Amino acid sequence: MAHIAAQPYDYPLPSPDRIALVIIDMQRDFLEPGGFGAALGNDVLPLRTIVPTVKKLQQAFRDRGGLIIQTVEGHRPDLSDCPPAKRDRGNSSLKIGDPGPMGRILILGEPGNGIIPELAPQADEIVIAKPGKGAFYATSLSSILQRHGITHLIFTGVTTEVCVQTTMREANDRGYECLLVEDGTASYFPDFKQATLEMIRAQGGIVGWTATADQVLAGFTTLAPVADSATPLR
Repeated sequence: MAHIAAQPYDYPLPSPDRIALVIIDMQRDFLEPGGFGAALGNDVLPLRTIVPTVKKLQQAFRDRGGLIIQTVEGHRPDLSDCPPAKRDRGNSSLKIGDPGPMGRILILGEPGNGIIPELAPQADEIVIAKPGKGAFYATSLSSILQRHGITHLIFTGVTTEVCVQTTMREANDRGYECLLVEDGTASYFPDFKQATLEMIRAQGGIVGWTATADQVLAGFTTLAPVADSATPLR
């Protein structure tokens, strides 16, 4: 059986049309100065170190005709989907909905809420707007995955310990086989990232697997391109 060399043991690969790449929240609000991440007091520049790796995986899935799903965390302009507890928590200089250097902070449709140009989705690729940390909460993600027959999810994005881990745990509870790309995810706090990787693969992979991008791509060389399938993904 095809597999990816991973921790805590090899990640089994199904037929290629059952695998999706999930790119979590690679948006300007989190990766660029003037966005929500910076407003919380974080140095956003370290998050950009994963961009080439995520881009490489994104291109590999495109070349194979695989399903790519991106997410952005954001709220409606009237904040009707943003609980006051989320908006008011903390002592940041800018809160959700406030005007910032890239438009209103964490508001759908504002420039800061857009995906960074390097990872811009193609017209036929899926982008899910999520109001919470996890991508399954109050979104259509479950129905999309079911419609495409997806069983295995490869995770990248930011931040490792918040939105990425939350979504991965949600997926695990729903029966998906989940792998987190170690060098395709980042945190404002490196220790938090490392702890998350260890939690995910602890106890025999209680949440899932971890592997490097090169290990993922090496595993894919044993699979036929999805584009060879008679049934298109989209």
